[in-house]
Amino acid sequence: MAAYRLQKRCDEEAVFVVEGPKMAAEAMASEFGIRVVCATEEWLSAHAGNTVAEECFEVSAAELERLSNFKTSNQVWMLVERCTPRRLPQGGMVLALDKIQDPGNMGTMLRTADWFGVRHVVCSHDTVSCYNPKVVQATMGAIFRTEVEYVDLPKWLASCGMPVYGASLQGNPIGDRDGVVTKEGVLLIGNESRGISPEAMAQVTHPVLIPNIGGTAESLNASVAAGILMNYLLWNNYNTKKEEPR
Repeated sequence: MAAYRLQKRCDEEAVFVVEGPKMAAEAMASEFGIRVVCATEEWLSAHAGNTVAEECFEVSAAELERLSNFKTSNQVWMLVERCTPRRLPQGGMVLALDKIQDPGNMGTMLRTADWFGVRHVVCSHDTVSCYNPKVVQATMGAIFRTEVEYVDLPKWLASCGMPVYGASLQGNPIGDRDGVVTKEGVLLIGNESRGISPEAMAQVTHPVLIPNIGGTAESLNASVAAGILMNYLLWNNYNTKKEEPR
């Protein structure tokens, strides 16, 4: 099992690692197949008959620590089968990620997308894998509810048929949320240090800027910017749903 600490092995077998009680519960509640469970006696006793795994092993805390990708192991380790992304539907909001490298940022953006009901994410081929253990952990379960697809991003943006909102220092400042009605579109977030690549930026139809009101910080974290912009773009949809007659 220790071989599955290597991303290459997981990629070859189309699986990913899930650790800890919360993430294990998310996996068991999802439609993802669970291939292997390694867990402490305490965890197995609490979930007797409910693991739905092909193989299940009781292990000691020391053995679990050797399997873990983290400094502190946590009761349960799972090997979960990846799902093939379904074809993205027409309409709605899509999050597009261009050359995102930091696993924590990637996982946080998937978690934030899940919060805002954005279920579809497209990524450039050189964006960090959504199945990287640190990404998976940072999603806090969103990995099981979000369709993630890796594509030739500039080509995909050119053919998506939707407005593309790109975070840019040269964009139009956001602010008047009443002026934005977004039933469908793509929110494009660029690399942490270099921003959106020129090839992807060429497909942006609506460059947007988060105003630097404080005037001192040089930049925003990519995942924070994504959260602010998702809130901005989807605000009217949220208010419209609240006002709809029941």
